[in-house]
Amino acid sequence: MKTFKILIFLFGTVAVSGQVAIGKGSVTSASVSLEFETGNKGIILPWVTSTAAVTGAVNGTIAYDLTDHKVKVKYASGWKDLSVDTTGTTVDPVTSTDGVSMQTPFNEEPGAKVTVGAPGADPGILVLEDTNKAMILPKVSSPHLNIINPAPGMMVYDTTAKQLAVFNGTVWSFWKP
Repeated sequence: MKTFKILIFLFGTVAVSGQVAIGKGSVTSASVSLEFETGNKGIILPWVTSTAAVTGAVNGTIAYDLTDHKVKVKYASGWKDLSVDTTGTTVDPVTSTDGVSMQTPFNEEPGAKVTVGAPGADPGILVLEDTNKAMILPKVSSPHLNIINPAPGMMVYDTTAKQLAVFNGTVWSFWKP
């Protein structure tokens, strides 16, 4: 009986889709690998000390650069700035906003990785491995008005202006295709 249960479990895991819905029951399309609930929330990108120091980044990698307070995306020719304003401010993720050390410091896990789709060798914290699916960003109407306390490196899709919105710690930058 135990062997039968194990076989059922294994066949069930093989049939599991490489699709993930966060905060909702299911994704809206078979072409989606990762989708978020609609609301006044966004995703916060990984914070890196400097994108120049990131090794092994593949094209399409997105991160928040603590050196110059910018959201950047990796292209073959280098890192492209997605933040328009250069006066971004940030808080150290290990200390509180006033610079006083937190009671419980966070320990970085350099090998931490979550993969959606068939696991591959590409480095990253959250890697979407599908070749025929895409991620749908959190959708927010006028995020600059409706997200009360955005974090540096936050990214959403603005449903009012129909464009990408990124927050650098001080101001929102908006990108149309």
